[in-house]
Amino acid sequence: MQALDGIKVIDIATVIAGPGAARYLADFGADVVKVEAPGGDGTRRMGWRDPADGDSYMWKLVARGKRAIVLDLKTHDGATHLRDLLRDADVLVENLRPGSLERLGFAPDDLLARNPGLVILRVTGFGQTGPYAQRPGFATMAEAMSGFASINGEPDGAPLPPPIALTDEVTAIVGAFAILAALRHRDRTGEGQVIDVNLLDTMLSLMGPLHSASAHLGYEQPRLGSGIPYSVPRGIYRCADGKWVAVSASAETVARRLMRLLGVGDDERFTSFEGRVAHRDELDEIVRAWIGARTAPEVIEAFEVAEAAIAPVYTVAEVARDPHVVERESLIDVDGITMPGLIARFSRTPGEVRFAGRALGADTDAVLGESTKP
Repeated sequence: MQALDGIKVIDIATVIAGPGAARYLADFGADVVKVEAPGGDGTRRMGWRDPADGDSYMWKLVARGKRAIVLDLKTHDGATHLRDLLRDADVLVENLRPGSLERLGFAPDDLLARNPGLVILRVTGFGQTGPYAQRPGFATMAEAMSGFASINGEPDGAPLPPPIALTDEVTAIVGAFAILAALRHRDRTGEGQVIDVNLLDTMLSLMGPLHSASAHLGYEQPRLGSGIPYSVPRGIYRCADGKWVAVSASAETVARRLMRLLGVGDDERFTSFEGRVAHRDELDEIVRAWIGARTAPEVIEAFEVAEAAIAPVYTVAEVARDPHVVERESLIDVDGITMPGLIARFSRTPGEVRFAGRALGADTDAVLGESTKP
């Protein structure tokens, strides 16, 4: 038994955010049918590819647990098959530009008239309404416009978007959460609905109280490298052996233990959040000197004895060898492909990654055969 057994999801979205939301539902038991155009989803060719079949590792991850079918929605037969699939589906996930779903003949109002309990997740760059609704929207645009890029980077460097698909991945989680909330409402009332999720709103939410501080205090956060304005010390520091470690003192009790370890526990400049923030440069220099005089193993051991927060800065390869990651199986093997495991662990209805992203059209006959049954 899995938490989402019996939930049928039709995924016609592309790239990462929309399909990612459907992937999380598949991880916890939903029957997700991935609909691709005859040429295959572009994600199949995105980034590094599996030499065995030529499909990308991104595809193997984002399409894991989904049955793969091919439909040309611009043809009568393809559109008819999709309508048949949606007749008894619980969820539709799409990320077409606003208005495109309607032009294909699948206006949400029409879909809900045929299947009143359907939940429709619409994922875009800027939302279904507003002056920018029709703009092409990718994560980089949201990271730039949300204010994130402006605060990310070194003080004397350029604004930086993240070097991973951060916004897409977080929006996928937002989409999955929103679907589950809508299904809860549907199960209580029988009413499906349309969900408008977009990349810009996701990034605005990740900015925390910065927009409040800007609106009410006129505060604009400068680029601080790995620092943040309200928690000092917090950053990346180099050890004597050239290794890097990450340090944070975001809780007062942890900060006190760290100050004692550094030998400045009685220094009045550093006995409060406000004091540490006011003397950021002095404290950072103390931390930098203390860590820089010791090797990474020595620093980590001292921090652990003092119960102060620290972590090594791993390469991707080093993460896979960490004993904690290994014991918890945080990275798993699926059909011979290494990928992240389940994002959450349930005590009664554990999720399961059933298989990696499938070959193009692997399940077309089986799925369409089910949809034509009376």
